[in-house]
Amino acid sequence: MKYLFTPFFPPFAVFGKKLSRISDAIRMNIIKMAPYMLLFSLVSAGPAFGVENQMGEVVVTANRYQEEVKDIPANVTVITEKDINNSTAQNIPELLRDQVGVQVSDITGSHRYYTVDLRGFGETAGSNTLVLVDGRRVNEADLSGTDWTQIPLSRVERIEIVRGGRGAVLYGDNASGGVVNIITREGNKSSAGVSGSAGSYGTYKGSAHVSGRLNSLSYAVSGTYLNSDGYRDNSKTKAKDAGLDLSYYPGNLVRLNFSSGYHKNDSGLPGSLFENQLEQSRTQSLHPDDFARVKDYYFKAGPEIYFRKDSSFKLDASYRKRHSLTFASFSGGEFTGDTGIKTLSVSPRLLLKSNMGNAGNTLTIGYDYEDAKENITNDSLFFGSHTVGNFNFEKKNYGIYVNNEFVALNNITLSAGYRYDKADFQFDPGSPGSVSVNENLYTLGINYKYRNKSYCYMSYARSFRYPLFDEYFSFFTNTVNTGLTPQTSRDYEIGVRHYFTDVSYAHINIFRIETDREIFYNPVTYANENIDGKTRRDGVELSFNAGFFDWLAFNGSYTYTDAGIRGGQFKGNDFPGVPRHKATLGTVLSSNGASLALNGVYTGKRRFISDFSNSFTKQKDYTVLNAKFRYKWKKLSAFLDINNLTDKEYSEYGVIGFNMATFSSEKAFYPSPGRNYLFGVSLDI
Repeated sequence: MKYLFTPFFPPFAVFGKKLSRISDAIRMNIIKMAPYMLLFSLVSAGPAFGVENQMGEVVVTANRYQEEVKDIPANVTVITEKDINNSTAQNIPELLRDQVGVQVSDITGSHRYYTVDLRGFGETAGSNTLVLVDGRRVNEADLSGTDWTQIPLSRVERIEIVRGGRGAVLYGDNASGGVVNIITREGNKSSAGVSGSAGSYGTYKGSAHVSGRLNSLSYAVSGTYLNSDGYRDNSKTKAKDAGLDLSYYPGNLVRLNFSSGYHKNDSGLPGSLFENQLEQSRTQSLHPDDFARVKDYYFKAGPEIYFRKDSSFKLDASYRKRHSLTFASFSGGEFTGDTGIKTLSVSPRLLLKSNMGNAGNTLTIGYDYEDAKENITNDSLFFGSHTVGNFNFEKKNYGIYVNNEFVALNNITLSAGYRYDKADFQFDPGSPGSVSVNENLYTLGINYKYRNKSYCYMSYARSFRYPLFDEYFSFFTNTVNTGLTPQTSRDYEIGVRHYFTDVSYAHINIFRIETDREIFYNPVTYANENIDGKTRRDGVELSFNAGFFDWLAFNGSYTYTDAGIRGGQFKGNDFPGVPRHKATLGTVLSSNGASLALNGVYTGKRRFISDFSNSFTKQKDYTVLNAKFRYKWKKLSAFLDINNLTDKEYSEYGVIGFNMATFSSEKAFYPSPGRNYLFGVSLDI
């Protein structure tokens, strides 16, 4: 899938400069001191006091350990299991579509390939949104993007969203817009069940799961199957998934974790339609032979050791292998890509907690290592010229970080972090054959808690992303573009969440992201480049949740995003693919085992993908309404999903493509599905 669109397509400012000047000294001190700090913490370890605390709403994503949301200087959302059950979403991207500050687009209109955009990065959203599964990085080192369907909803316990660039210090590359962490189910309680569903477009789904505990071993096993013809011609999908989570407790102070996942799918690629073709038939495909086949599996394991009252040492090691075979045709020829990528990562992390009266301090020191190797066989026919190429790429990524959080008087939290990150790229063939790049990242934040659970915050973060394999390398010239450099961003935020009751609140967040040397695909030069001017994203995120009664709840949001280019050849233009306005509204009514969920999403006008010159009219806005009815009786549950209630004709995704018939660039659309249904039953055994 990664090559399909390649041919087409002020409070912290001064302080940030000071940090930049002293970064080398800080980095050397951290590297020198880290082994001694680790040794000191292990030697001084005392009796453990238990690792479970009574806390409010918590996340593990923001600082790589369990922490309350009110201590995090960012706009954070936790999507719970209850939220998932009440949603009409059939997969994770559709679940994220209702969230403030998140724009989701179904690229092919087949519920198979999605872009999830945090904070308005448009067509490069997949490279600027970091996706994790249980803390394991999902983003690959190439343009393949996140395969959102490899983790089915039935395996998800909760999803954590941390918006903004503060995740770059903890996780490194790709976190400019934010971090999405998908937490899978563990075997904390005994349960088993099966489910089946069927619906529009010949869709059939089946799943089964079992979890429990045998003495010191907890386990969770799940499997799912999906078969759907899709909304359009050549949008058929077959997918199989399996997941395993194990935790072993040899004692009170040690936990051993192991998890694994397997994913396989075979999907058609219907392609885009020009306006005149769209008017003839929204479901047709002009590319009946295009397809993508993927096999993907991973293993993740490591110990977690507790000491000194909730301090801990954790080591995560993972291995992932992904193979994809893609065939795509377009007006100038066709392309077959056979790609394999292997990724090995190791991440030790030391967490030191201490209390000083009413104050508390948490220090995190960690190291990330990742080695990604990719091999590509590229068989292409471009405008009558046939070529076959074999390429081998490798990226070795090293990152050391330190993050400190100090809680004073139980109502003020100060946080600061630093990361030094380096990447070495190897290209074969390539001239030159290697590139080395590095970056220094920082984050600062302050939280003030007032009136029970209410809190306000402000923060600064410096984030980045490296060029990807397929951005460095040109498949037209078989050369490496050493002039392509990493992009960097500065993120400023201020926000407040006010609780009216324990469950009812309103949240407002204001942000600005200033990016230098943003990486993009230039449709004029057919090359990946750094934008020769700054880009800036100003935004306001408003959300609320209201629980008036046990049987009635409301939620809603509004997002304003002004994503523009402030200099260079595209100065003054809008960034493609980013709507200025987005709004959501939902309600859930429940009584005696029955529930009715209604939600609507409004997406405003936005520039077509690749229209950096802003030469074309904007893509139309649209509103989509969905509903879900659910009934539970003892161990049996049934549901009915109705998506796109009004049968709205719209397209979430649109690009500027080249029409060989008219020999000109035109607007092209990926039409979204009309009204569709899904009915299912599940049984808890």
